[in-house]
Amino acid sequence: MTNSNTSPAQAVRLRARDGSLISPTAGLANGFVQVNLVILPEAQANGFLRFCQANPKPCPLIAVSEPGQRGCDILADDLDIARDVPSYCVYRDGQLSETLPDVSGLWRDDLVTFALGCSFSFEHALVQNGVAVRHIDEGRNVPMFKTSIPLQTAGGFAGRMVVSMRPFRAAQAIRAIQITTRYPQAHGAPVHLGDPALIGISDLAHPDYGDAVSVHTDEIPVFWACGVTPQQVLMDAGVPFAITHNPGYMLVTDIPESHVALL
Repeated sequence: MTNSNTSPAQAVRLRARDGSLISPTAGLANGFVQVNLVILPEAQANGFLRFCQANPKPCPLIAVSEPGQRGCDILADDLDIARDVPSYCVYRDGQLSETLPDVSGLWRDDLVTFALGCSFSFEHALVQNGVAVRHIDEGRNVPMFKTSIPLQTAGGFAGRMVVSMRPFRAAQAIRAIQITTRYPQAHGAPVHLGDPALIGISDLAHPDYGDAVSVHTDEIPVFWACGVTPQQVLMDAGVPFAITHNPGYMLVTDIPESHVALL
């Protein structure tokens, strides 16, 4: 339940916590940073930390919790990591086991949470500057694709980058690049634009994660590194146990977007 003193970010978390929010979080709580989550046993956490440090574009590290903690003061005062995301993915032995709206029943004292920057955080800046974001306008989840772009191997983890895609006309694409470059902790500038085949994507109408969006003949597809990359990496590594956000269903923090922008 919210009241007049509840911030937009807290209101989103409380809706996720009580189960009333079941949709992707793009466009919600504008002005507040959204993050990807990777939750791992402490035995794998140090290796994953090194992997994030070696691959800051897809894995921009915002915060790391202490083992077993379901809160993280850097992200929010009232946070419950196990309940404040609308949908979670649970992985066992490198396979997606289930998606759940609440993982408190699976919580363990050795679990370490990694909060990684998300491109949803710069979408508000795009819209504020007159750059329309297609998946928001169409009420869909952002389309995400596996690519042929190699990642830096580190900490026992390796793989290839996952990207998110947003289509723009040329002038808007240039403006989008200018704006997103200011947000390195939210993946920053794009990693590719134009022909998707050059990065191993065969069909924009069939994303690997999220939803397809319309791409007009006069538009350029623009691709950003995506925080779903770690999920693919975890599967490739066959980790015994892990929890992540469901792609597009992010944790909304109390961190203002201005705190992660280069002004």
